Amino acid sequence: MNWTEFIISTIIEIIVVFVMFFLFLLIFTRPLIKWVMRITIKRLYSKEYKENIWEVITASTRTDPITIVENSLRSHFGQIIKRPFGTPRKFINFDGLVFSPAQLHRLPTHRTNAVNMKVTIGPNAKKPLVIDIPLLSAPMGYGVALSKKVKRAIAKATAAVGTAANSGQGLFLPEEREFAKYFILQYTPCSWSKDPEVLRQADAIEIYIGQGANAASPLYVAPKDLTGKIREKFRLSPNETLVIPSNSEEMIQPEDLKELVNDLREITAGIPIGIKICPCAELEADLEIAIKANVDFISLDGGQAGSSGGAPIFEDDFSLPTIYALSRAVQYLNKRGLKDKISLLIGGGFNTPGECLKALALGANAVYMGTALIWSMTHDQISKTMPWEPPTQLIYYSGKMKNKFDENLATHYLINFLNSCVKEMKEAIRALGKTSIQEVNAEDLVALDEITSNITKVRLAYEKKR
Repeated sequence: MNWTEFIISTIIEIIVVFVMFFLFLLIFTRPLIKWVMRITIKRLYSKEYKENIWEVITASTRTDPITIVENSLRSHFGQIIKRPFGTPRKFINFDGLVFSPAQLHRLPTHRTNAVNMKVTIGPNAKKPLVIDIPLLSAPMGYGVALSKKVKRAIAKATAAVGTAANSGQGLFLPEEREFAKYFILQYTPCSWSKDPEVLRQADAIEIYIGQGANAASPLYVAPKDLTGKIREKFRLSPNETLVIPSNSEEMIQPEDLKELVNDLREITAGIPIGIKICPCAELEADLEIAIKANVDFISLDGGQAGSSGGAPIFEDDFSLPTIYALSRAVQYLNKRGLKDKISLLIGGGFNTPGECLKALALGANAVYMGTALIWSMTHDQISKTMPWEPPTQLIYYSGKMKNKFDENLATHYLINFLNSCVKEMKEAIRALGKTSIQEVNAEDLVALDEITSNITKVRLAYEKKR
């Protein structure tokens, strides 16, 4: 038998085996399924609850599966558990608002008309930060959260669309600064990334006070999650846990903020200096301290914000929901006559162009997006980890599969995502009969329910405009 005959014979044998297997399934599968169902139903319908597997179903309606799993993790580790991507809890958000389109009383803008999406952060600063679109990359730190590849991809993508990358609480990454067109450096309570030569490379500085998914609690990074040469840059001993403290030695009391803002403004020769806070019930008191410190911008990180791994108690049970925080901040800055002088940046649970445009209409100057960018840039790359590992193993500095992350693909997908969002927002602005993001305001919205109307001060949709 020659090779050709052998190959043909083998193929025929494979086909025969496949046909026989198919016939076997055809003949026996249906009876087998019926037998399994009969046994299952009999057991479900005849066993007491203490022996009945249906007990799992009834128990999970009382205690949801997320809580069951997280309590099991608490039982297993005996430590604070860390949940990526923020809270699964459903807060009131922007769904209670819709835009009121231009029709006859105001005609829609023609599709060929350009729409200006430029935004200025810190208009009163000596060197304001002007970005091409009102969407920003949320703070996500190198080492304490993301890998070098992911940070570079974000920097490249934000540069391509003309917006800013944010360093987060991690180490200053020179490559991120090199690739980013605009760069916001987060000034944290930590000891790193504070040298004047680093500070002067920023286009804006954001003083970290707190964040929505972690309040102002310390952040701990275990030695197993921070390996290699990066430990030397953090100045850690071999088995030392990295601690990002909740309080800065430079801010012993609230009044110290003004001195810190002045020092940073002098070092950086006039770039915008702002703060990032987690909104609390005393939000107006916090805003007043920021105002007295002469900040150029305020970043609010609402209760729906995510993180690389916050304790569920902070993600679920701390911080005002984003729409509450934004509305109160806008109303207070308007009351103080400072809305056009201090820029307001908002983050916390933004996933769609519609949500972002509603926040901008309510008075935000720009919107931080974090989790949405991560999902967009990983796109179909998550197939490299699923179903055996979560997608975080692809993007985290400590991820087991971070070397499989394709930086160029991620950059491409993230550029596409941001461009797509901006195009949708531009079409929406035209549908409002306007030509600039600066023209969109709360008058373009109506509220669908009284709670949302009371929070935002937007008129109800079933009431005629007065």
